[in-house]
Amino acid sequence: MADEPLVLGIETSCDETGVGIVRGTTLLADAVASSVDTHARFGGVVPEIASRAHLEAMVPTIERALKDAGVSARDLDGIAVTAGPGLAGALLVGVSAAKAYAYALGKPLYGVNHLASHICVDQLEHGPLPEPTMALLVSGGHSSLLLAPDITSDVRPLGATIDDAAGEAFDKIARVLDLGFPGGPVIDRLAREGDPKAIAFPRGLTGSRDAPYDFSFSGLKTSVARWVEAKRAAGEELPIRDVAASFQEAVVDVLTRKAVRACKDEGVDHLMIGGGVAANSRLRALAQERCERAGIRLRVPRPGLCTDNGAMVAALGAEMVARNRASSDWDLSADSSLPVTDPHVPGAARGNGAGGPAHDHDHVHEISKDNLYS
Repeated sequence: MADEPLVLGIETSCDETGVGIVRGTTLLADAVASSVDTHARFGGVVPEIASRAHLEAMVPTIERALKDAGVSARDLDGIAVTAGPGLAGALLVGVSAAKAYAYALGKPLYGVNHLASHICVDQLEHGPLPEPTMALLVSGGHSSLLLAPDITSDVRPLGATIDDAAGEAFDKIARVLDLGFPGGPVIDRLAREGDPKAIAFPRGLTGSRDAPYDFSFSGLKTSVARWVEAKRAAGEELPIRDVAASFQEAVVDVLTRKAVRACKDEGVDHLMIGGGVAANSRLRALAQERCERAGIRLRVPRPGLCTDNGAMVAALGAEMVARNRASSDWDLSADSSLPVTDPHVPGAARGNGAGGPAHDHDHVHEISKDNLYS
C-alpha cells in the first residue's frame, strides 16, 4: 500500500552492515555487507575491525538498498537505526550515519532496540505480530525469552542466559573441534550425519529448583571440551559428527523446552523464534514438533531474516511510524547495553514522531545533501 510508511533501517551492532527498506510490512530491499571472513582468521569478531568495515561499507550498502527497492531517499518517511545493544564502536558508525541521512533529508530518526527488531522482522514473513507475542531470541550474544504485548513500547524479559549465549557456545565448541568460525553452520551440517543420542551431555538449568526461563550453556561447553580432550589424550578417534549432534541436541532441547513452557504458563498460543541460531535446522524441527504437540503456532522467519540485517530494523521503524511513536532527538547515542525493555529511544521533548527532530546545528554539523538524495 502506497500510504504505508516507507522506512530505511541501518543495522551495525556486530560484524554485518545491514540496510533494509520496508513499506509497512512489505520488504523492498535487504542489502548486507558482511566482514565475517575478515574475522574468521581471529576465531571471533574483533570490534575495531568491525567498526572500520562498517565505515567502508555504509554508503555503498545504502545506495544498493535504495536501488534494489526502486525508491529515492527523498521518498522515505523515516530512518531507523540500531541504537543498542551491541559493540559500542560498531553501533556508533550506524547511529552517526542514520543521523546524517535523517538530517540531510529532513526525516524523523528512530533509534531502536536490536532485540526488539529481531522480533519485529517476523512481520515481513508472516504478517502482523499477535499481541502479546512470545519470542525466543537465540544468537551469538543473546539467549532470551521475551513477552511483547506491544513491540514498539512494551517488551518484558522472562528469562535470559546467565553465562554463554547459545550462539557463543556453538562458536566455542567449533573451536574445540577445529571447525573454524563461525561455528553454527558447520556444526548444524555435521550434526545431520551424527547421532544426537550418542553422548549424554548435560542440560543446564533444567532442575525443578532452577529458574524456569533462564539459560546456561557454560557447563555444557565445559563438558563437551573435557570429553573431547579425554578422547584425544587417550589417542582415540574423535567421532566429530556424533559430538556435534549430541552437543546441538543438548542446546536445542533446553531452548525449545523452556520456550514451550513459557507459552503455556503465560497463556500464549504462539511462539516466535528469532536471532542467528534460529537458522539452525534442528532447532526449527524440534520447535515445530513440540509446538504441534502443545497446540502452539510456531513463527520462524526464513534463515536470511534470522541473522543480523537492516530489514529487521526497518520493520520496527515502520511500526514506530505507523503507531505514531516518538522519534529520537539528535543527541541519540549508541548504548551497548540498551535493555530490551526499551524497544526504542525516543526524544525527551516530543510525544510523537510526526515531525521528526528539529534541525539543531549545535548538535549536528552541516553536511552536503546533494550526495544523499540518490
